[in-house]
Amino acid sequence: MQLFYEPNVSGDQFILNEEESRHCIKVLRKKAEDNITIIDGKGNFITAQILDAHPKKCQVKVIETQAENPRKFYIHIAIAPTKNVDRIEWFIEKSVEIGIDEISFINCQNSERRLIKMDRIEKKAISAMKQSLKATMPKLNDIQSFKDFINTENNSDKFIGFVDMDNPHHLVHKAQKSSKYLMLIGPEGDFTLEEVALALNNGFQKISLGQSRLRTETAGISACCLFNMINL
Repeated sequence: MQLFYEPNVSGDQFILNEEESRHCIKVLRKKAEDNITIIDGKGNFITAQILDAHPKKCQVKVIETQAENPRKFYIHIAIAPTKNVDRIEWFIEKSVEIGIDEISFINCQNSERRLIKMDRIEKKAISAMKQSLKATMPKLNDIQSFKDFINTENNSDKFIGFVDMDNPHHLVHKAQKSSKYLMLIGPEGDFTLEEVALALNNGFQKISLGQSRLRTETAGISACCLFNMINL
């Protein structure tokens, strides 16, 4: 199934954005009266008929709207961007394909990358959403300091990935089914002891993701997979 993304759906007739119009008309060579499927990022699959096959402003008419099945749990992963931007973009792509609801970027004491291009992140997320046949766009939050972030998040089952001798608990044994999860994933240099203590004081639980030492993006994907599997 070929999906087109248009977040600004209004009324029975609307116009696809320029990028999707070009892909629809110039690349895929769709014509007037052809039916296409559009997602709005809000959980809706929209079957529409092309009225005007314009390569920059393709006009369509809604035929049918079908809502995506809602999830009974919520996954929020806050992750420190990796030095190599390709690796964090890989995390975005795969986590969206697997199923994630919110992604935040955090600036930690050991972070090697302190800026991130949110427009590139959004494009990766949109592409993965379409590739995996989803209709809901995860919420994407720009980078903020670790301290500011954990002081604003209070309404979740909260975990911090940090392995030490006092941390015998694996995530799979601590996370409850059908819940709202928040998972902190640290930078290549890991969280500092001060950051861990601050997180624990704010209601986070230390957990392990297994015996192997994982890269930042691998840890993020592992947590995303586990939360989804717990809710099968």
